[in-house]
Amino acid sequence: MASQASPPQANILHADLDAFYASVEQKLNPQLRGRPIAVGGGVVLAASYEAKAFGVHGGMPGRKARELCPGLIFVNGHFEQYQELGDAAIRVLEDFTPLVERISIDEAFADVSGTERLFGPPIAIAQAVRQRVRDELGLPISVGIARTKHLAKIASQVAKPDGLVLVDPAGEIEFLHALPVELMWGVGPVTSQRLAEKGIRTIGQLAEMPGKSLERLIGHAAGEKLTALAWNQDPRLIETRRRARSAGAQSALGRRPFVESVFRPTLRHLADRIGSRLRARSLAGRTITVRVRFADMRAVTRAATLPAPVAATAILAEIAESLVWQVREEFASERFISLLAISVSHLEKHPLLQLELPLGLGDEQSRPGTARGKGRWTADRALDAVRDRFGWEAIGYGSALFEGSRSVPDAFRELAERDLF
Repeated sequence: MASQASPPQANILHADLDAFYASVEQKLNPQLRGRPIAVGGGVVLAASYEAKAFGVHGGMPGRKARELCPGLIFVNGHFEQYQELGDAAIRVLEDFTPLVERISIDEAFADVSGTERLFGPPIAIAQAVRQRVRDELGLPISVGIARTKHLAKIASQVAKPDGLVLVDPAGEIEFLHALPVELMWGVGPVTSQRLAEKGIRTIGQLAEMPGKSLERLIGHAAGEKLTALAWNQDPRLIETRRRARSAGAQSALGRRPFVESVFRPTLRHLADRIGSRLRARSLAGRTITVRVRFADMRAVTRAATLPAPVAATAILAEIAESLVWQVREEFASERFISLLAISVSHLEKHPLLQLELPLGLGDEQSRPGTARGKGRWTADRALDAVRDRFGWEAIGYGSALFEGSRSVPDAFRELAERDLF
């Protein structure tokens, strides 16, 4: 007699520290508890739930945040504490299972299959994680439990603030389809607006859209992916050792003029960060992608793929600048930008440097094997050596080092860039 298959179990946890940076500040200064606070100054880096109730959110210009919430308190960030407390929260999860996939400084997935005899069912483990994080770290954390990663992440968002949601496999479609599309992984402000214009506001409505209609709206690949997720078709497993597929960094600018004097130093600074991280890991990449977000939150990306992998700061910066100039020319009517980002993909470990003869080709300055490319690599390595010994601020390229209006502290950028790598 054939044995019946076991019913599917909700064994995937998604744990997410609530309003993490702001919660840390309230933990460090009890006088801030229960009050609307924002980390940052010129730009809001993070907001407490009390501030979010007024519409304040990360990436918002400080002036607008104060208009929305006159009693808003701005605080400087304690970046070392963010790192320490984020690491400590992940270690709590690892005490219950080795199958932990960290996806940012303040959130992670965990697969608790097979741990029931030791710690009880998944909901008991989630309760224990939340209690320990509260008792040991003094921070609120929300946990979602589901059969798939995508649904577990959505469940943790529904659980916020400081809650726990278990999605029963027997009712997961009913649970999922009642929720707004904005909760889906991959649905940002632009996609959400496009869907809303077509009357699509819930995940259930998206799931029932004819395939061609959705593809015409957001593209073939994105349409297929979102349709699958809307039906909770997510075969991804927990990756405990995530191989770097790309390296990236971004800068939230608030609302700045879309002019060279703004984007050039910002891109140089981002390229410096990415290049140093690539070289520290003996990596280089062939594809450079830039993302430009306008003041109304619409964003565009442009990319270039090179014949040889690069990690030199100057080459990355110059290619990024040329791509942003393309955007500037294509969208000449856009006067303001709110974010710039660079990513490097198609990474190679220990790439071989193929020396090239000076043939007078137009793209020689972007080729790492030319005399100029080799000189830039040598300069980068010398700069890296000085920073390793004396710290990041000891030396830098003038165009990045003397950027006059950085709106985001370097320490916060480093934490954000860690998440993007």
